[in-house]
Amino acid sequence: MAFAFMSQNRFLAVPHNQNDTVFGIAGVPYDGAVTNRPGARFGPEAIRRASQMLCDGTHPYFDVSPFECLTDVGDLMMPNTTIEGMRASLAEQIPELLAQYHMCWLGGDHSITLGLLRAYRTWTGRPLAVLHFDAHCDTWEDHFGEPSGHGTWVYEAIQEGLVDAESFVQIGIRSAGVREAREYVKDQGGTIFTARDMRGLETLGELEPVLKTVREKLTAKGLPLYLTIDIDHLDPAFAPGTGTPEPAGMSTNQTFTILEQTADLPWVGMDCVEVAPAYDHAELTSNAAAQIVWTYLAGQTKKHLNQTP
Repeated sequence: MAFAFMSQNRFLAVPHNQNDTVFGIAGVPYDGAVTNRPGARFGPEAIRRASQMLCDGTHPYFDVSPFECLTDVGDLMMPNTTIEGMRASLAEQIPELLAQYHMCWLGGDHSITLGLLRAYRTWTGRPLAVLHFDAHCDTWEDHFGEPSGHGTWVYEAIQEGLVDAESFVQIGIRSAGVREAREYVKDQGGTIFTARDMRGLETLGELEPVLKTVREKLTAKGLPLYLTIDIDHLDPAFAPGTGTPEPAGMSTNQTFTILEQTADLPWVGMDCVEVAPAYDHAELTSNAAAQIVWTYLAGQTKKHLNQTP
């Protein structure tokens, strides 16, 4: 008999490397590029632990479980030294996983996303369309005097041609920052829904104009889609356990509605980053992150099962 709290720490307690699976989970436990509070290296462990209370994983909206289609390959081997070393290590480990699975990555701080996008750009042979949930624009040209960090990856991805700027959508932005950084994505032709823009939009009907724009922007050019979710896009009332919390953020209700209503789009992968369990309260943040990843996986599982003869 298996009890949830005694299960081995894998997402949904799935068997390690179970055969004939479509989706994969991997942790990227690196937080060497944070601005403020470290601890996101422990995010993958906390997210996995929280996921085990989802029992068989049957999603109440999609009515499927990703359990049979999912494997958890564990955490990637990450150096705790330089950001260059981390990204070099990612470049060595990611291609094999992309060849086998539709991947979900558990961070780690947001600097890991640049390395992931580099790998996806090579793998797909095309720039990606991106849906980016975050309190921060992550478009600064340097990281407090250093060339790269968890607040520069969007700027770097656009500059390197990893993503299509016109197909880049940000949701939840609200942190302090000069206009050049805050509006950078919009200045490049992309779309920004700030946290202020999202205030009061709670029901599906109220969110419909946002959803319509998101779908149009992400699919206009037929590019592969990538989802990146910084847990600090949520208000600290919903997710206090993160390194750079910002008040006046989004609700979990808003986030899950958007995830559910965009599940049918041609996603190729996602990450959920910046969960720092040392600053969490009552596991609010890790539970939110686990359910975000689970909801994404359930939506993709339903789509996969509907396409399977």
